[in-house]
Amino acid sequence: MGMVSEKKSTISYVKWDRGANREFSEEVTVLRMDNGKITYAMGITEEGYLLHCYYGRAIGEDDISYLMRLSDHPFTPNGNNRDRLIFMDSRLFEFPCPGTGDYREPCLMVLDEDGMSTCDLRFKEYRTMKGKPQLRQKGVSCIPATYANASEAETLVVTMEDTHCDILVELTYTMFKDMPVITRSARVINRGYNDIRIQQFMSGCVEWDYSNFEMITLNGNWARERAISRVPLHSGKQSVDSRRGISSHQHNPFIALVDPHATEETGEAYGFNLVYSGNFLAQAEVSTSGYTRVVMGINPYDFSWLLRPEEDLTAPELVMVYSDAGIGAMSRTFHDLYRGHLIRGQWKDKMRPVLINNWEGTYFNFDEEKIYAIAESASKLGIEMLVLDDGWFGKRNYDDCSLGDWYVNEEKLKGGLKPLVDRINALGMKFGLWFEPEMVSPDSDLFRAHPDWAIQIIGRDMTQAREQYVLDYSNPEVRENVYGQIRAILDNANVEYIKWDMNRALSEVGSTTLPRKRQRELWHRYVLGVYEVMDRLTTDYPYLLLEGCSSGGARFDPGMLYFAPQIWASDDTDAIERLKIQHGTSICYPVSTMGAHVSDCPNHAIGRTTPFATRGDVAMVGTFGYELDVTRIPEADREAIPGQIEKFKKFNPLVRTGDQYRLGNLFEDDSFDAWMFVAKDKSEAVFTFVQILNRPSMPSRRILLRGLDPERTYRNEDTGEVRLGATWMTGGVIVGAFGDFASRTMHFTAV
Repeated sequence: MGMVSEKKSTISYVKWDRGANREFSEEVTVLRMDNGKITYAMGITEEGYLLHCYYGRAIGEDDISYLMRLSDHPFTPNGNNRDRLIFMDSRLFEFPCPGTGDYREPCLMVLDEDGMSTCDLRFKEYRTMKGKPQLRQKGVSCIPATYANASEAETLVVTMEDTHCDILVELTYTMFKDMPVITRSARVINRGYNDIRIQQFMSGCVEWDYSNFEMITLNGNWARERAISRVPLHSGKQSVDSRRGISSHQHNPFIALVDPHATEETGEAYGFNLVYSGNFLAQAEVSTSGYTRVVMGINPYDFSWLLRPEEDLTAPELVMVYSDAGIGAMSRTFHDLYRGHLIRGQWKDKMRPVLINNWEGTYFNFDEEKIYAIAESASKLGIEMLVLDDGWFGKRNYDDCSLGDWYVNEEKLKGGLKPLVDRINALGMKFGLWFEPEMVSPDSDLFRAHPDWAIQIIGRDMTQAREQYVLDYSNPEVRENVYGQIRAILDNANVEYIKWDMNRALSEVGSTTLPRKRQRELWHRYVLGVYEVMDRLTTDYPYLLLEGCSSGGARFDPGMLYFAPQIWASDDTDAIERLKIQHGTSICYPVSTMGAHVSDCPNHAIGRTTPFATRGDVAMVGTFGYELDVTRIPEADREAIPGQIEKFKKFNPLVRTGDQYRLGNLFEDDSFDAWMFVAKDKSEAVFTFVQILNRPSMPSRRILLRGLDPERTYRNEDTGEVRLGATWMTGGVIVGAFGDFASRTMHFTAV
């Protein structure tokens, strides 16, 4: 039997009506997906209601239609139409809609030609297929999503219809064969003769008949992204969202519902992550019945979409991960999924080059000789790529001009970019370049020529941020112009890496080219336009290593990872603050995606001074590189770089592909942090410990390792100690006291 199956059963119910006993029955079809790790099931009533049955740990092949509780008061509406309203507001629905009695959060809100918002979706048909189809929408070239071939996954598509509005909704579910993962998406199609307007369109809904959960979210601000928050659910709605046009520093498009007693190693966890880079809503709602409904998708705030006859709209993909072995197991599943089934391209499984970025080393104050001097010194230390950051284009000497003018500033780089790139290549180094392609400065040739290309509401003042505006990426002329400028640079010089930055949120969200009836589509069309340009870039230049960035980590989401295998995790490069940032990010995202650099001290963002070795150990839990002027740092730090690079290359294959175990948690205990990575075959592990502030007269610490094979013997290559994996995991390692902000690494190999 495949992962998707259909189960039918006829069930008898007893209904008491004015004291008389009357029996009735109806046929119930249960569609269920099983892979031996999880089960997902939904039931179809005779009237075509699609009810949620079950999602969680794999269960047996028994008939589970009873989980729909159709015998509960007010019974099924087929036999008791007088209480249909109560039925609608008390059942668990697979894709709930408003207007017929369900007063909880809906997935779909539609305005028909008469301005009415009621929607009543009923089951029409279903189909299954091997593998995973790409998400599609007419007129849209690329919608990022996970991928799988016929041997890796199976897909169920359930078609619902509302005959009054004359719409179809396709609900797509993909279950991965070897992982406790289901991905969800939805597509609405106008098959009628009249226009309709989509007011709300969520990617999916999951319901439980209980509410004893705690909700984990990743929140923050610039320079302190993705801090972990964990709070109990309460009656009513609790949510995180973005209304900024980007997934945001403030909230990540991720939530998890966990058992109140769940730890890294124990308890149930349900993780939800949206493959999207714009406005989102992730919400858990506890009803007065004590039921829980989770919905996630495009934020309905200020959103609507005109759907003309035969047009369609596709919701972003929702990734759902289940764990019955704690939060850590949930994270490792997300990591495996994204490394194997989201990230693409030539750099998907490769070690990234060790780079040096000049931003914190020079800011705007550089010329070609300064950049070459940094590259020359860096190449002698084993650094493999020089990335030239902001200030190389237009008349850019400060952040107040020239965004949009992507031609070389020859006052700084005489003769253009190619001579500099050729000189750096001759050192044996690759060359990378910073762009901010979604922005335009008021003081720029592009804006002077096309002021209407910026996002704006005609007649209103345009709000600046960082003295810049946002380009209207819903406009194909804008996309073509910007991409043409980027192509001209790439075709002129051997640029092998691009850092794609985006440094402000959207405001005065209006387009000079979209018609009036489509203005509220701009939020979503903007994101789709960015995806289109990124897709062209990575298709036309497949060798490029693309790194995402949004004033640090304001757009660290799966939508970006589909195009860029790594994202700058934060503008805060302080090693101690990065411990929290990288810990929180790892709840959902693998460390191979986290841009992380060793920077100079005192740190430019926070002013703290930490040991150079600790900065290296923390940056190795990421892509690894340097953010400094290597010609000006202390000699002892410069001499340490070759050793750091050697250490990175030794352990990166394990860190990049292995299983991560978080052994410390600064959000709960701010005295230390610790983590380890274990090879998939359990043959080796690397453990890192970071002391925060030391205290006098304190004993050594005993840290329990995780993930080893309990029956294999492991040698601590740093101390020579040899013990069973079970001993290392139950007895632990002893870490003595040492200085403030100091770190220590241990390597364990099976013998």
